[in-house]
Amino acid sequence: MSLFNVYPLFDITPVTAKDVFVYDENNCQYLDLYGGHAVISIGHSHPTYVKNIRAQVSKIGFYSNSIQNPLQVALAKKLARVSGCNSYELFLCNSGAEANENALKLASFHTGKKKVIAFKNGFHGRTSAAVAVTDNPKIIAPINAQQEVEILALGDLESLEKSLSKNDVCAVIIECIQGVGGLDESTAVFYEGIDKLCKKYNACFIADEVQSGFGRTGDFFAFQKYNVTPDIISIAKGMGNGFPVGGILVHPNIKASFGLLGTTFGGNHLACVAVLTVLDVLEKERLLHNTLEVSSYFLRRALNVPRLKTVKGRGLMLGLEFEFPIAELRKNLIYKHKIFTGSAKNPNVLRILPPLTIKKEHLELFFEALISELS
Repeated sequence: MSLFNVYPLFDITPVTAKDVFVYDENNCQYLDLYGGHAVISIGHSHPTYVKNIRAQVSKIGFYSNSIQNPLQVALAKKLARVSGCNSYELFLCNSGAEANENALKLASFHTGKKKVIAFKNGFHGRTSAAVAVTDNPKIIAPINAQQEVEILALGDLESLEKSLSKNDVCAVIIECIQGVGGLDESTAVFYEGIDKLCKKYNACFIADEVQSGFGRTGDFFAFQKYNVTPDIISIAKGMGNGFPVGGILVHPNIKASFGLLGTTFGGNHLACVAVLTVLDVLEKERLLHNTLEVSSYFLRRALNVPRLKTVKGRGLMLGLEFEFPIAELRKNLIYKHKIFTGSAKNPNVLRILPPLTIKKEHLELFFEALISELS
């Protein structure tokens, strides 16, 4: 049997990894400035993470959600404290797409409506409703297109209110910093306007923090830069440092009932230990502080990069937008300089999403390579 060929692959085979580096079968070292789509938050193979996962799997790795799991309770309490979202409740699942599916479904249950508003260049996943609210017709199958979705321009509050005033919208879903789309971000007026309009017209404000959450922007969540209170917050990627886990934080104005949501693997013992460890390391190693400090250095250093149009994003969720498509540059960085970076829907944007443990000296290696390619 062969693999279903849906991924264009680089000819590189990582076999081990440590902190911000990965190593191939020939022990060739690569600097990881992409973190596997912003998944690696506390560094590859962090010793505390490895120790805790090993210890848990030696006891029990999985059982269904029909039994008591104290690790889920401990995780909810710790996440509330570290994130500052103390009044929210936690539902655990397996991925970012599943988190957004549950967020949209819950919004529809709560409001009794079914239309969703999303925004141009947004990305929310590849499953049923999540892909329907993603602004990419190429990945939306006919079966997904049956969802009632309206895609608006980022920043357009006038059109948003016009749509919400029809009172058929269950949710407005948005990334406060767009990931796949290319690191675009709107204004405080816009995000705070969404919050007010959702409350006015009884629609749920869903903050998609799948890529931007768990400290990646320097705040625990990207929306925390603004005066907003999302009804639902979707999370995944960096929360498990590579272990498949996702979830939603649910505001107390939305009430739970038995059978409302469900999952087989979500919130299993290993997943909980993975997330608890990430939260521990984020605190003990002050990685949000490191994120802000290193990001500041990155922004200063980027001033010397030739042919650079602008730097987008916040913290360690960054995009270098050039005056030209970056596909060839990205290949040269990985094959000639042994540095992983990312691309975006915007063909001119090079995405930088490293582990939050990255240091200035690691970024210096990147800038030296980048400038050598552009000079």
